[in-house]
Amino acid sequence: MLSRYNAIDIEHALRSAAASPPFPPAADRAAWQAVRDGDPERAAAIIARAEQDARSPIPALPATLYLEFRRTGQREGHEQPRNRRWEMLGNLALAECLEYQGRFLDPLLDVAWAFCEESSWALPAVQHDLTDMAQPIIELTTAMTALQLAELDLLLGAELDAALGARIRYEVERRCLTPYLMRHDFWWLYNSHERTVNNWTAVCNAGVAGAALYLEPDPARLAEIVARAARSLDDYLATFDPDGGSSEGPGYWSYGFGFYTILAHLVAHRTGGQVDFLAGYHLREIAAYPLRTILSPGRYVNFSDCDQNIAYVPAQLHYLAQRLALPGLATLAGDQPGPGRSDFAWRLRDLFWRSPSAAAGRFVPARHDWFSGMQWMIARADPGDPAALTLAAKGGHNGEMHNQNDVGAIIVQVNGESVIADPGRGRYTRAYFGPERYDHIVNASAGHSVPVPNGQAQLTGKDYGAAVLEHRADDEADVLALELRGAYGPAADLQSLRRVVTLHREAQPWVELVDSARFASGPGQL
Repeated sequence: MLSRYNAIDIEHALRSAAASPPFPPAADRAAWQAVRDGDPERAAAIIARAEQDARSPIPALPATLYLEFRRTGQREGHEQPRNRRWEMLGNLALAECLEYQGRFLDPLLDVAWAFCEESSWALPAVQHDLTDMAQPIIELTTAMTALQLAELDLLLGAELDAALGARIRYEVERRCLTPYLMRHDFWWLYNSHERTVNNWTAVCNAGVAGAALYLEPDPARLAEIVARAARSLDDYLATFDPDGGSSEGPGYWSYGFGFYTILAHLVAHRTGGQVDFLAGYHLREIAAYPLRTILSPGRYVNFSDCDQNIAYVPAQLHYLAQRLALPGLATLAGDQPGPGRSDFAWRLRDLFWRSPSAAAGRFVPARHDWFSGMQWMIARADPGDPAALTLAAKGGHNGEMHNQNDVGAIIVQVNGESVIADPGRGRYTRAYFGPERYDHIVNASAGHSVPVPNGQAQLTGKDYGAAVLEHRADDEADVLALELRGAYGPAADLQSLRRVVTLHREAQPWVELVDSARFASGPGQL
């Protein structure tokens, strides 16, 4: 296996690998007819949506709408019509590939050209101001747009006006490839003393490097891009604990590691498997994360900014199941209600990565899961019974990704409902990610099942966290004992604050929570 960091090795792999597309262009009628024949109802639904989109106007994105976030702090006004553009692009492109009669080409050209005409592909929530054309910003939607336009060019570039392909290459080069190689002001690219990385690192690198794998003709330059992405993605992988856990939660695993999976596939394909972003034990542990965070069918541990009810992307689960020999992921994929994401990139993979031979039935998790770095314990009284008692508890610290001040929080679920719940994700606005973040009850410790010693809330930052005193799981009980004193400031007057949470494995399982405190200077209130 060649080095993923050495541009010379990567260039050698790029030059020596047999060139072939990772997905069949629309002109490969045998491949696309097989997709259509394999699931005619889904194909018909895509074509029906495209017929509607072909008659619909492209949503406008005027300057005043872009400024709405800066003026009011609200994101939806601009994001909803832009997401509609993405939806139209996917519907029209996939329908044309499936049908190949040419009737969707003009509406598709209009939508794709509209993307190229946008002054910026960056969200107002990131960029805030109207675009400085000399200083393009690479962020989540910039990178995702680049990848989706590159994949459109692969599938239908030969059928669309030749000017579109040239324009896509010009815009991706200007907005993504040149700044990616030449600038060092993107916080997500590497860990720094100012800010650590998170899911952005996976999504942005995957979008930029993924687009380059389609569009960059120079193997030497492409090798530099892939090597830069590999080094940056090491910082992303370092955000996972030794057991593959992510403090961002299952929702952001699906988003961030989803795009990591996309790039890993494209790199492996383009290099003939000589450069492998999924090699190693830790990657396999990270890939298994969905299997270890289940509370009940369709509901997952939702500490931090995460929804309890999420839908994983079946295409990703199927790919990882096969690629890393994790059959449980394929079984879990069968439990998902739909494609999971509406991005064109994932909808394309949904057509080609699903495995018809995947194991049927419901995935049954383990009785006990433990993430040692994050200090998460998930204990299930009877994993085979979806209604059985389940406990999730966390230690950790208050400087985690998408942090909420929740050290010591628990979730208790029975009959598929959380009787002690975590609030999960609040509404994303300017204030939610600003200085007022911990004024929102969903982020403050007052919104979580944690102690309030002497009326004091937990403090924010990685210096405020828990120490594990005991963790064990056996036939009698699953236990997590934490010292929580470190999560609070001096005003709490704590000498010690111990929390012990236990799932007792008896004929009638039950959860016990015991808090005990010693105050430093006299009697206190817990």
